[in-house]
Amino acid sequence: MKHFDALETRSQDERHADQLAQVSALIARVQADVGDAFPSGSLESLDELKRFPVLRKSTLSEWQRARPPFGGVTMGGFAHVFQSPGPIYEPGGISHDWWRFGRFLHAAGIGAEDIVQNCFGYHLTPAGMMFENGARAVGAKVLPAGTGQTELQARAAADIGITAYAGTPDYLNVILEKADEMNLSLGITKAAVSGGALFPQLRQSYADRGISCLQCYATADLGHIAYESPALEGMIADEGVIVEIVRPGTADPVDDGEVGEIVVTSLNPDYPLIRFGTGDMSAVLPGQSPCGRTNMRIKGWMGRADQTTKIKGMFVRPEQVADLVAKFPEVARVRVVAVREGEMDAMQVKIESPADSPEVYAQGIQDVLKLRGTVEIVPIGSLPNDGIVIEDARDYET
Repeated sequence: MKHFDALETRSQDERHADQLAQVSALIARVQADVGDAFPSGSLESLDELKRFPVLRKSTLSEWQRARPPFGGVTMGGFAHVFQSPGPIYEPGGISHDWWRFGRFLHAAGIGAEDIVQNCFGYHLTPAGMMFENGARAVGAKVLPAGTGQTELQARAAADIGITAYAGTPDYLNVILEKADEMNLSLGITKAAVSGGALFPQLRQSYADRGISCLQCYATADLGHIAYESPALEGMIADEGVIVEIVRPGTADPVDDGEVGEIVVTSLNPDYPLIRFGTGDMSAVLPGQSPCGRTNMRIKGWMGRADQTTKIKGMFVRPEQVADLVAKFPEVARVRVVAVREGEMDAMQVKIESPADSPEVYAQGIQDVLKLRGTVEIVPIGSLPNDGIVIEDARDYET
């Protein structure tokens, strides 16, 4: 299959130069609107993005309350307004591939010959319109099905001759099983899914039915971020975003391969978001995809970065753990573990350090985390590479 466009196979030097020019122009425009929220000065390289704070949903919500509906970030026109929990409001455009889902649908083999049963919601949240806009970008027709009314969904799929599905990974199986009950023969051979876990056994069950199923990673704020190709080796970053992986609780990029929070800069000139923290975790997958696409890859969704946990009635936050690491130069990583000792909460703090005695950290832990806990010194590099800095190991079933 040909690629969606030439951007997918360009060199990294070409990509970085283009993205640097785009993000520099967008930053200048955002700075004019939100002022002190961003550092001044231009970028000399994409590495300098780390000078900018991570934009959190809470901050975006504050901007939106001060300057409704989008906090002054929107630069261009928009056709729709969506609402996500928070509430957070997102703009939606109707120009060609505004959400950038065409690239993913093309990789999933969907094109002008297909009719897509779009089972993402169309009400308040933008997922339905995102996928419809992407389907238009590849020339496909759309049945705007939304969710629910499974019997009608199965009947429509059979009557219309639906060839492709878009929706959450598990809902397709619900439609297929309902069609089996109704003795309906469906012609779905392609599926583009998101919004939930695509477990290997579910993907295989679709393959057994002759359905090729690929997934993407997207958010309501940013649109399309990364996607699977038929090579099925991680997720390839979209050409319209800059993806970073940072240490949870900080704005600092981690080394390639280390698990951290996904931070995305959207190059959408209508709605630029600079270093937006998704709250999701992943890691950079080294090398290049066998499919020929040259952009960076991530391993996919690997949990949530916001691990704030209440211990002994006090909240412990990832940024506090980051402050604890910064307090001791010899410390590589820290993992706080919430446990139960009898009927009481307790806190364990595992510290990667060459130190001999855990006592040297006791007071610092109390100062930063505001709690006392037992300290365990562990060898540098021994804590799991899973991005978890606060682990809740309490058993709530007993």
